[in-house]
Amino acid sequence: MASRERGQRVLPDGLIISAPASGTGKTTVMLGLLGAYRGRGLTVQPFKSGPDYIDPAFHRAASGRHSVNLDTWAMGADRIAGLAGAASGSDLILAEGSMGLFDGVAWAGASGTGASADLSAMTGWPVVLVLDVSGQAQSAAAVALGFARMRPDVTVAGVVLNRVASPRHEALVRVGMEAAGVRVFGALPRRPSIEMPERHLGLVQAEETPELDRIIADAAEFVAGHLDLDALRDAARPTRMALGAPATATPPGQRIALARDAAFSFVYPHLLDGWRRAGAEILPFSPLADEAPSDDADCCWLPGGYPELHGGALAAATTFRDGLRRFAGTRPVHGECGGYMAMGAAIVDKAGTRHEMAGLLGLVTSFEKRRMHLGYRLARLAAPIPGQSAGALLRGHEFHYSTILEQPDIALADVVDANGDAVPETGSRRGFATGTFFHLIAEAA
Repeated sequence: MASRERGQRVLPDGLIISAPASGTGKTTVMLGLLGAYRGRGLTVQPFKSGPDYIDPAFHRAASGRHSVNLDTWAMGADRIAGLAGAASGSDLILAEGSMGLFDGVAWAGASGTGASADLSAMTGWPVVLVLDVSGQAQSAAAVALGFARMRPDVTVAGVVLNRVASPRHEALVRVGMEAAGVRVFGALPRRPSIEMPERHLGLVQAEETPELDRIIADAAEFVAGHLDLDALRDAARPTRMALGAPATATPPGQRIALARDAAFSFVYPHLLDGWRRAGAEILPFSPLADEAPSDDADCCWLPGGYPELHGGALAAATTFRDGLRRFAGTRPVHGECGGYMAMGAAIVDKAGTRHEMAGLLGLVTSFEKRRMHLGYRLARLAAPIPGQSAGALLRGHEFHYSTILEQPDIALADVVDANGDAVPETGSRRGFATGTFFHLIAEAA
């Protein structure tokens, strides 16, 4: 089945792979399903619920298609409907949830709280719940039943049992599920060899995982051998919402010099696609390869990433730093999180070593004493940034462990969290240079 809406664009049926909590193995199940269905000759469109850069890159490696973020706190229903059009021409939609199924912020944003359940209710995609059943047996059914009954507008199609200890353990869990009327799509024993490597901000990036192809192949074989792929596909349901026009985004310039390498990789595909749809041209360059932004560009954008892991290389990249300084003398440069830190005076790494950065701003950040900064951000710009005027309202998210040692420049924005409480990470500006700790997701309506 598929849904046909305005413009005769056809979307396949979909499922959301979610869980009661983070760390239950839903990413492994997601990658295994993408790889297994691809191995059967199906074209599967992946999506990711919420603000996440890491998982979509793994989705792309497993599916062969760009994964798109859908975020109900930051995006209105029309934008989500437009982005869902990425699934046109595929055979099945699989969306990976974030955290637990009902986990979001306390107060709704553009169209929801950011919870995966809100996306399920909006799209009509049923949920497959990945349960870590280690340390329990029939009691797991109570968890599944509670999730199934929590919201009448969210359908839980069934469960995948993960980290099963033995055939006897599986049989006991299945007894409980049968008594509760919960469908079981299969059971996965422990398999450490296909668990994804992690670091302080979550999973290691796809391009940094040398065994990625092996992990995906093993996950696909593992999932195909233990889950009922036909039943899972049959459990998918049509996309409920009417499809919107392809989403655009206000580009920061007509010709955008975009830093892209292992230190600067956190930029949403939907933003890049939106900029291109608006007619902008993107000119990538690599600071780690000591490349400067193109002189043909009219603005420069430094995304987030892991500059703290490459402090020495960036400090030694004189062509990059000198070129960036020349560029910022006449044209706007904007950085997000890691890009913002690289525009500052220095980064202190976790070993306490200070690395000189570009010096466009006076910001000095340190990873020597880590402190998590995490959450949605709503920012009112006090001054323009590339593509946005003063007074513009932006929705984004912040996720980093750096500590501000010095931030002497003028504040760029008034920034609050999802509860409306002010946060001290206001970003800063000096001349043509601007930067924020939050990553832009969407312009606020």
